[in-house]
Amino acid sequence: MTPREALFDAADVAPALPVCDHYSGVEARMRKSLELQGELGPVFDVTLDCEDGAPVGGEAEHAQLCAELVMSAANRFGRVGARVHPVDHPSFEHDVDTLVRRAGARLAYLMVPKPRGLADVQRAVDQIDHFIRIHGHGRDIPVHVLVETHGALCEVGAIAAHPRIESVSFGLMDFVSAHRGAIPASAMSAEGQFTHPLVLRAKLEIAAACHAHAKVPSHCVVTEFKDLRALSAAATRACREFGYTRMWSIHPDQVRTIVEAFAPSAAETDLAIEILRAAQAAQWAPIRHRDTLHDRASYRYFWQVVERARRTGQPLPAEVRQAWFDGAAA
Repeated sequence: MTPREALFDAADVAPALPVCDHYSGVEARMRKSLELQGELGPVFDVTLDCEDGAPVGGEAEHAQLCAELVMSAANRFGRVGARVHPVDHPSFEHDVDTLVRRAGARLAYLMVPKPRGLADVQRAVDQIDHFIRIHGHGRDIPVHVLVETHGALCEVGAIAAHPRIESVSFGLMDFVSAHRGAIPASAMSAEGQFTHPLVLRAKLEIAAACHAHAKVPSHCVVTEFKDLRALSAAATRACREFGYTRMWSIHPDQVRTIVEAFAPSAAETDLAIEILRAAQAAQWAPIRHRDTLHDRASYRYFWQVVERARRTGQPLPAEVRQAWFDGAAA
């Protein structure tokens, strides 16, 4: 048995998504993002933006372009999704129809922004599933949700519990703006977003809801896209302190920094492999390793370290890859 099979029930395992989600909405930048993904591998997702990326009056054409890119040879790994308009926007239905009809076979997910609560999420899911049935692709396209309104935050537990939701993201900029000036602009900065109490509350509630329901919490943007030191610090805090397993990128230069921040160190990976090998040899009974006792509870943690190392492109020993991943449902 692999560690995953031995240690987890299926309902306890969150989707194994890449740790970085890169957003792009201008055609030239979308194509460059796909080129970068081809270079680095599937350590990050590319989300083609039909909301903010679409020119006013050109929404239909932009959705068609996004569908073409999803189906193109540039989508080498099948890790390209799309953000549609909010469910109450006139372009929402057309976005979903176009993307599902023309690219439903390869679309990694659809991101739904600005739901006002669970009812909007359900309405969006119903429309998405309606077009999946009509166009007959025979697969459920995962749905991601962007929490950036008061109503969605109030119902984030129910949203994360929805069986069609795979990941929940935090929309920092709109969330701050929704407070009508009561939160200062500094709370949208790389440093301020980790100090303002209302922003911290939102981040923690989203992360906690996702982990409670085995969904993926995705951290918000850092807009100072040229300040890689600030980005690295923010990504490290998001991963190590706030429980996020994924983070948005809004500039290609941010991708490598986010992936590196979310990756375990080589020492952490080596320790996890040592402990799991000893545990497997003991048929998952408690063991003593370096004068520390470990059992199935800590084994589960160390398995997640190994999985994160794999998702971030770290080299694993050949025997580990063969025994634990090759041919396994990972």
